[in-house]
Amino acid sequence: MISIKRLSSADTEFDRALSELLAFENAQDAKLEAAVADILAKIRMQGDKALLEYTLRFDRLDAKSAADLELPRKRLQQALHNLPAEQRNALEQAAERVRVYHEKQLTQSWSYVEPDGTQLGQKITPLDRAGLYVPGGKASYPSSVLMNAIPAKVAGVGELIMVTPTPGGETNDLVLAAAAICEVDRVFTIGGAQAVGALAYGTHTVPRVDKIVGPGNAYVATAKRHVFGVVGIDMLAGPSEILVICDGKINPDWIAMDMFSQAEHDELAQAILLSPDLHFIEAVAASIARQLEAMPRKEIILASLENRGALIQVRDLDEACKIANRIAPEHLELSVEQPEKWVEKIRHAGAIFLGRHTSEALGDYCAGPNHVLPTSRTARFSSPLGVYDFQKRTSIIQVSEQGSAKLGAIASVLAHGEGLQAHAMSAEYRYTKK
Repeated sequence: MISIKRLSSADTEFDRALSELLAFENAQDAKLEAAVADILAKIRMQGDKALLEYTLRFDRLDAKSAADLELPRKRLQQALHNLPAEQRNALEQAAERVRVYHEKQLTQSWSYVEPDGTQLGQKITPLDRAGLYVPGGKASYPSSVLMNAIPAKVAGVGELIMVTPTPGGETNDLVLAAAAICEVDRVFTIGGAQAVGALAYGTHTVPRVDKIVGPGNAYVATAKRHVFGVVGIDMLAGPSEILVICDGKINPDWIAMDMFSQAEHDELAQAILLSPDLHFIEAVAASIARQLEAMPRKEIILASLENRGALIQVRDLDEACKIANRIAPEHLELSVEQPEKWVEKIRHAGAIFLGRHTSEALGDYCAGPNHVLPTSRTARFSSPLGVYDFQKRTSIIQVSEQGSAKLGAIASVLAHGEGLQAHAMSAEYRYTKK
């Protein structure tokens, strides 16, 4: 029998209970930190030599040279060609939807001219090179390739380098086919912290990138944190999350399965239901217990729901939205009548799924918006991965002679106020008589 937390917003201890539910201590393991630091240091100092050693040690892949770790483009095309028609069509349709959506995010350079002729603006340029980490081996995450590679390509990134581990030489055709569809430029069969280090520092064989994106295990996440500043990273992602706000006018089996969809990711994933209808909450609880037995990832779902899941009764939907803003979830389903009305009350969420037929799973694969989303309440200040993550903004300033006198006088006053005489004189030289 599953034991999932039951809370009520009417309880006097609700705030404390909710805080405990949301608490997630992303503790840094000292041994893991030391191991990652050592791997990165050796990659930085020894390059390809260390990369080959770690690839043999961790992935049991004995390559004669680092060049052998790169897959030829024809291997990607072969993987695409070998896919069953149904899988290929699904990948291609999902890729097209993701591409169309992200093309709407593309930002152009802009400028304006003031009356005295001074011109101000912003120049938008793509990154020269980005690195994409994709889990490999038996794990198959072609959707990660689509969601990370397509925004980079739409942004106009000069070169996209993908790394994916192949334990024992085992490649995954779905992942490679997705790389072919996304026109990834180069693919290396490397993984772990060593792959992150190779992308961050560069080796003789693996080019250095400007930004690293994509999911990975604890070693990969720790390595990304270590190299941040040397290169950019997408985000430090925590466990998956789903919050469902439901008015109770839907099949409870649907909501139970929506909660499963995130709980099956990880024992630390979080699935929460908010509803004012106690009878519906009981129906969802019964559905969870009944449907759980047939789930292939039963043990993971069970651990997730018992450790971090909750069924919460709220006073009304307005209160549910207030609690949702406090939780700031990665995924938020508004399974209510007139969801457009309630979405206006939501300020903090990675992605919002409106209406009874909009399951979170559609967003993971093929709806179009990116599935790389802020977790652990970071939706309060961060956004989904997008084209803008692969573009840089540079300020443009061209001051006219007339504008120099006006702006120079202002700058002079402020610079003297800060005690920076050279700043002041630099501005004054351009409008004072010599």
